[in-house]
Amino acid sequence: MTAPFLSLAQIRNRLTLTARTILRQHRPGRDGRCPVCRLPHCPAATTAQHFLATIRRTSDGVEVQQRGTATGPLARNRNEPW
Repeated sequence: MTAPFLSLAQIRNRLTLTARTILRQHRPGRDGRCPVCRLPHCPAATTAQHFLATIRRTSDGVEVQQRGTATGPLARNRNEPW
C-alpha cells in the first residue's frame, strides 16, 4: 500500500519500524564509529533516536492531537443581512 491509503497511525508505525532498523544498522562498533557511515556521531542514528524519543513522549497522550487543528465553519452573525 502507498501512503495515500494509510492512516496516520499506520504511517507512524512504519516510521517507527524504519527508525528502529536504522538504529540497528548504524549501531556503533567497537571503535565507536558507525559501520555504515564510518563517523563517530552518525547523523542517521541521531535522527532515528530523536524520532523515537518524540514518539515516546507523545504516546503518553500529552501532545497527541486526535482531531485536526482547522476550525469549523464560522458562526453566522444574525445581525448580518446575508
